[in-house]
Amino acid sequence: MKRFLFASDSFKGTISSARAAELLTRAAREAFPYAQTTELVVADGGEGTVEAIVAATGGTIRTATVQGPRGEAVEASYGMLGNGDAIIEMAAASGLPLLSDNERDPRITSTYGTGQLIAQALDDGARTITLAIGGSATNDGGMGCMRALGARFLDKCGNELEGVGGDLGQVARIDLAHMDERVARTSFVVMCDVDNPLLGPSGATHVFGPQKGASPTVVNELEKGMASYAHVLSQYFDGFDPTAPGMGAAGGLGAAARAFLNAKLQPGIERVLDLVGFDDLLQYCDLCVTGEGHADEQSAHGKVISGIAQRCVRAGVPCVAIVGGMDAEACELLNVGVSALVPAVIDACTVEEALANAERNYMLAAQRVFSLLKIPAA
Repeated sequence: MKRFLFASDSFKGTISSARAAELLTRAAREAFPYAQTTELVVADGGEGTVEAIVAATGGTIRTATVQGPRGEAVEASYGMLGNGDAIIEMAAASGLPLLSDNERDPRITSTYGTGQLIAQALDDGARTITLAIGGSATNDGGMGCMRALGARFLDKCGNELEGVGGDLGQVARIDLAHMDERVARTSFVVMCDVDNPLLGPSGATHVFGPQKGASPTVVNELEKGMASYAHVLSQYFDGFDPTAPGMGAAGGLGAAARAFLNAKLQPGIERVLDLVGFDDLLQYCDLCVTGEGHADEQSAHGKVISGIAQRCVRAGVPCVAIVGGMDAEACELLNVGVSALVPAVIDACTVEEALANAERNYMLAAQRVFSLLKIPAA
């Protein structure tokens, strides 16, 4: 009896991760009526990650009213997993999509709402909290988030700062006396797929500041402030290294999470697969099928397909990727554990036609895969 594991990323705008698994199951049972199939919803740490992990672990989606990037009230969702742990997307509270183009200004935005979500998860009893920190509207070095958890950032006169990006250069002292004591008893993991340091040309401000609304002049102002802030952090936290990979993620929230929360940084897809128990599900499988909407050279570097393929290699399980479309560079996936790449679109057509027929094309591709599996081994 064949055993299959289905774990595809969503095909943006057409087929969800869950729907892809349903179609694969239908195609598999047409070819192998008695096959055992396991359907797994996955994501790579970006949009939809909370929903995917909650679905896979039997958890629940919770909501809380918190401060948005500019202090406005927003309803933000987070996940409590089946084992009592929590997962939070900082973009739900402090994300760029919450602001219109003319509202973007990293001098006045804050991660305070993300800290409020962490506090709410602690109230719910979480003792391991995973933070997905992509898509931020902020460049505050994580000050807002830590303020929500009890830290105080003081200027040279002892006045408490609001903790927005424009305050970075004024931080002279940090008061941790009122830091939420539950933080020290909680394990934090940060999903981080960027390796930018905190400072410099490839750091948080220079690389990500412009997309958050910073002009060249403001970028230079924030960079100067971030350097001053990093110096203060180094005085309070032994071994603080602003040059370490990932410290510049989410406008410096990566650095704050390492310093204040003692967080571990982990690639998004790796953390997702750990949380959903992927390795256990993969045991005794004959084949794993994964995929995404469009495979290119980035697919082999920290995305769903490559993350799953590498786990399959370790387990000795073949891995097939069904993709909506692919570039020639996608063949690099064959070097990281993918056994075969199967494009869903095989006729010449417009993008609009491909999107309109996405489900039909995907099902045909799945049927091709399982019909090939029926060929007896030589």
